Amino acid sequence: MTEHRKLSPGKLIIASHNQGKVREIRALLAPFGIEPVSAGELDLPVPEETGTTFAENALLKARASAEAANCVALSDDSGLCVTALNGAPGVYTADWAEADIYEGGPGRDWYMAMGKVEGKLAELGPEADRSAYFVCTLALAWPDGHSEVFEGAVHGNLVWPPRGTRGFGYDPVFQPIGFKQTFAEFDPQQKHDMSHRADAFDKLVKACFD
Repeated sequence: MTEHRKLSPGKLIIASHNQGKVREIRALLAPFGIEPVSAGELDLPVPEETGTTFAENALLKARASAEAANCVALSDDSGLCVTALNGAPGVYTADWAEADIYEGGPGRDWYMAMGKVEGKLAELGPEADRSAYFVCTLALAWPDGHSEVFEGAVHGNLVWPPRGTRGFGYDPVFQPIGFKQTFAEFDPQQKHDMSHRADAFDKLVKACFD
């Protein structure tokens, strides 16, 4: 059985500039005496995500923040995998949202990204398989080079048009199995309790907290 390194209470870098993701991770870490500070707040560099898997990209981000801040860092690489699209957008989930929507530079337009997915499903016809799943891969990196990786998933189906205003990313079109609401219609705590991120966090907690 693999020995996992334990996390001690104190400062932890969340290697993300995505405020929705940072909010969710803060809420999940709250019970453990961890003091999360985001890479965005510290103005840490954002590494290029050159990996071809969620784990590779998560490790790239965690290691970059751990080295830059000389502190344990946690990163999350997550995405939507659509069955009928052979797992796309997958590791390119955020790339599908890239758009010149902000003055002075590019940003992410998630409604456009949801529309791209729906457009590709529409091309496959009304009988297209609308099942999909969210994946979350968490990577912990220590300044000495040690790392840990944990993966979670939640399965559901895609709906159209988007519904709800509480989530972020593709949440408004994702309806988890057994529910009639999309993730963006859920109470935030309800989503925290059952999301792909919660699944991965559950594995991290069991391994890295006493």
